[in-house]
Amino acid sequence: MEIIEKTLNAQDKVEEKAKRFGRGKYGRVLKMARKPKGDEYTKILQVTGAGIIIIGGLGFLIYWLWNNLYSSVIAFVET
Repeated sequence: MEIIEKTLNAQDKVEEKAKRFGRGKYGRVLKMARKPKGDEYTKILQVTGAGIIIIGGLGFLIYWLWNNLYSSVIAFVET
């Protein structure tokens, strides 16, 4: 019976936290939240896509420089 009591206590704790979730500071944020309109959603997608492309391009540039320039510099220094 001990495992059943522990499980019920854990479930009660989770249910209490779920009940209080909508009342505090999180509740105010959730009440203000709304579904974005089509133009807002499009703008969010554009900005997010641009950020992904910029970060990916920067990562590729660092990778390319590391592979090409680093080996050239090492070869130049060793000679």
